Amino acid sequence: RHGRQHRPVPLGRELTYDLRPAAYDSADAQLLTDEVQLEYTRRYGGEGDTNPLDPAEFVPPAGQFFVVYVDDVPAAMGGWRRHGNDAEIRRMYVRPQFQSRGLARVVLDQIESTAREVGFTQMILETGLAQPEAIELYRSAGYDDIPAFGFYAEEELSVHLGKLL
Repeated sequence: RHGRQHRPVPLGRELTYDLRPAAYDSADAQLLTDEVQLEYTRRYGGEGDTNPLDPAEFVPPAGQFFVVYVDDVPAAMGGWRRHGNDAEIRRMYVRPQFQSRGLARVVLDQIESTAREVGFTQMILETGLAQPEAIELYRSAGYDDIPAFGFYAEEELSVHLGKLL
């Protein structure tokens, strides 16, 4: 279940991908992190997401991180880490050339199922108003507004969502 997975995701033509567990500080995860940081800077200004993340937070059982590959090219990523009694989604990102093909949902499903397997009963996350596609994804997956928490609790552009697993 946590190894290499091949699942076709239809979108016009068959898109075959591999969902692989990865270290948050792996080269591919950091490549995608650099890209999403540029996107945060473009959308919000400043230096992107300045919330510090320790790669150890994504080591099981405290958390897990995943990279999705299409033809061995890193296409998407995301992970979860412990936040008190909850699991918190971090670093969900799909590269522009792979968007709108269902990969975000693939990562989200994997994040939720692995957190549930470890025993978490609630998933939480923080995103921003300048990311309407992320908000739409999470709301369509059953996430609702929750009280603000964490690093961006006081930011007026922040959106805090949660879902019972």
